[in-house]
Amino acid sequence: MRSAAFITGITGMAVVAGLLLAGEARLGGGTAGEETATAPADAAPKAGERATISDDRAEMIARSAEPAAPSAPVPGDGAASKPADMPQQAETAAGETARPAAKKAVELVRPMVENAGILSFGERRLQLAGIVPTPVDRICGPAGRQWPCGMMAKTALRLLLRNRSVSCDLETVEWKETVTTACRLGTEDLGSWLADNGWAEPTAGSPLTSAAEKARQAGKGLYGDDPRRH
Repeated sequence: MRSAAFITGITGMAVVAGLLLAGEARLGGGTAGEETATAPADAAPKAGERATISDDRAEMIARSAEPAAPSAPVPGDGAASKPADMPQQAETAAGETARPAAKKAVELVRPMVENAGILSFGERRLQLAGIVPTPVDRICGPAGRQWPCGMMAKTALRLLLRNRSVSCDLETVEWKETVTTACRLGTEDLGSWLADNGWAEPTAGSPLTSAAEKARQAGKGLYGDDPRRH
């Protein structure tokens, strides 16, 4: 009887010990699973292990490393211009060439004739465009038949004007010294009139060259005889 009871007790103790060991094993397995589940995906690998990372994770890391692009200013929000734009604007402003003032017709009263090509208004002078002013002391004609064509050319222009006002193309009425421009008596261009009548020679490349050549062929003005002998 005692031996049977002893065997029964030993068997019961073994069963209890087995149950305790099984429960401890279950608890240990659950803890290990939790640690595995909560470990970060990009945790540093241990020595000897291969470093692995998913494509999605790599893309997320790359995007987070990129510098944030500056947002474009909304029109009308009062945003100031970028500092980088300011030098370019300054350079454009500095590189601009000042446009000359547009010429306009200005009426000038009582012009004085210095020679066939230059009008004077006090200390200011206007040289008629397209012609070479004929000096007052110019002499024309062959030997023995010379005549003061320069003085005659001046007189011809003075008689045309007769102290009447002329209209000249000027940038400003406050010009100084001598300015070359076109002047008209009514609708008659004075430079063209001098070239047509042979009282002045054209400048190089002047549009009045053909008119002056016609006057030379016709023997007018400087290219003709002394008009006082006619």
